[in-house]
Formats: sequence, structure tokens, C-alpha cells
Amino acid sequence: MKGFAMLGIGKLGWIEKEQPKCGPMDAIVKPIAVSPCTSDVHTVWEGAIGERSNMILGHEAVGEVVEVGELVKDFKPGDRVIVPAITPDWSALESQAGYSMHSGGMLAGWKFSNFKDGVFAEYFHVNDADGNLAILPEEIDPTAAVMLSDMVPTGFHGVELADIQFGDSVCVIGIGPVGLMSVAGAALRGASNLYAVGSRPVCVQVAKEYGATDIIDYHDGDIAEQIMEKTHGKGVDKVIVAGGDENTFIQAIKMLKPGGKIGNVNYLGSGDYIKIPRVEWGCGMSHKSIAGGLMPGGRLRMEKLASLVEGKRLDPSKLITHTFHGFEQVEKSLLLMKDKPRDLIKPVVII
Repeated sequence: MKGFAMLGIGKLGWIEKEQPKCGPMDAIVKPIAVSPCTSDVHTVWEGAIGERSNMILGHEAVGEVVEVGELVKDFKPGDRVIVPAITPDWSALESQAGYSMHSGGMLAGWKFSNFKDGVFAEYFHVNDADGNLAILPEEIDPTAAVMLSDMVPTGFHGVELADIQFGDSVCVIGIGPVGLMSVAGAALRGASNLYAVGSRPVCVQVAKEYGATDIIDYHDGDIAEQIMEKTHGKGVDKVIVAGGDENTFIQAIKMLKPGGKIGNVNYLGSGDYIKIPRVEWGCGMSHKSIAGGLMPGGRLRMEKLASLVEGKRLDPSKLITHTFHGFEQVEKSLLLMKDKPRDLIKPVVII
């Protein structure tokens, strides 16, 4: 089969590989629609997870089941399915402890384009099919459904990590596709004042449509100072970090009230240490907490998020700014994600 792969750090190309084999609990899926992610950019060009050779990229897909193992009960060839970016081993002790995304070791629930070939292939393998696939509802367009693989659950996980409650004032740092889903999730959770940090006009417009009450442009000065001015020196109850770098936590701590929470879902592709400002952290005693997490995967998560789309509580199609047709366009879409033109939020390739 053909696949688009990371040949090495900074190197891409089309390769031929054997079609993956289906285990007794697994499935083989062919993609219907896929999308590249900034994580792919970090992986390839920053070497964020180390050297990878001839590894097929991609972890966001909806597809059609072509084969299932003899122990798979709930799926069959021909089913159209949503495939989460995170596919845990559900019998692992880490999963039983409530951290399925780390089943088998830290971040090991993230398999596609990390430990095994990803979805930018004519066929790809899904472990534990009954636990990791979800039927794609007929009412949901496959193009929009791709956003349920990663962008929606990652952005919403930032909301969960920050523990947003009714009436909380919230700042979302970074309004790329993940940050925009954090804005949408925070609004659904009942945030009152909802500050979105970003500057690209297309992202700003969609952030407002998802519920942002104020836009903070980092070109206008230090974002923490802008937040403190808007909140009359009080700061915000919660912060979601969905963009930036290892220095972003300095500003997040500064803008946060004592007792506040930071939820980080940003993939930090470089830097060795996170910087925490001592004084603004209350010399270590401010009760300002940081939780960083990889989004939960699995079937139940996909089904619940799909129900939000079916019930018209969430429209993930607003994230999609560029649509390509044909498997050969995967390369072009990934390079677009790398270059990030100002009119881009998220590209999708319809196979």
C-alpha cells in the first residue's frame, strides 16, 4: 500500500509498505477523509518525539472498515467510522486507573504517527476496535466529522483540565483549531467573560461565533497585562493554554487569580523546562495549579462528541477553511499546516 511518511527529521515522502495485518480484536480501515495536525509539524520539523524513520503520518481520520478480527463484536466491513487520534489499550492498568491515554506508558495511548504508522495511508490498523471506533452518524458530514478525531476532544479536554464552572472568567491562549474548540467548550460549560488570545482575522471571527466575549491581540502588548487591565486587576478564574511555548506559562500564571486553574493541551515541541514566575505563583503558595493532559480517546468519547454535533450544540465545520480532494493532496495539506497562512484554520483531505 501507499502512504505519506516521515522519512526522518525534516524529511517527508511517499513510500510503499505492506498492508497492516488485523489482529483478533482489531480492525483495518481505509480513510474517507483525513486532516493534518500541528502535531505532525512538531513531529517532523522539530523532532519533538525524536527520530522516526519511514513512519506513515497522520492521526485524524474518518474511514470505512474493510476487515475486523474474529473477536470484534460491534463493527463489520462497510461500517463508516470515526477514528479517534488516541486509541488506548483498554485492558491496561493505566486505563483502569482512569488514564487511558497513557496506557502502556506516558502518552502511549497516542499510537498513530508516534509508535506505529498513521492514517495517511490507503489502509491503517486500529487496535481494540470495539473500544476505539465509533459509528459515523449519517447526519454528520465526514469532512466535519474529522474534527471529532482530535481538535474537538483536545480543545474540550483543556476545558476539563481547567475545571471550568458556571460564571467563571476564562482566558484561552491560542485560537488555532484546538483553542477554538476550547472557546466553544468553555462557552458550553457556562463561562461568563471569555477572553480569546489571537490575531488572525479568520480565527478571531470564528472565536466570536463560538462564544468569545473579548479578543486579546498579543501584538497590542503583554497579554497578561491586557487581561489584568480588563479585569480591573483581579485576573481570571481559569486559563486554557492551547498555543504558545514554554514561556507562555509565565503569562498564564500572572493573569490567574489565586486558587485558579490552568489547563494545558498545547503540544510543547521544544524547550527543556517550563518557566513559572516565583512571585506571581505566590512564592509557591498561591494555590494556582497547572494540569497538562493528552486528550482522552476511545469510542464513548467519540459518540458523546458526535451527539453534540447531531443535536446542533456544536458545529465543528467552522474550523475547516481549506478542502482538498484526492489522496495525493495529503502532502500539500500538511505543508499548508506547516506554513500557516493567515486564512488557514484547518485543512481536510477528502480521499
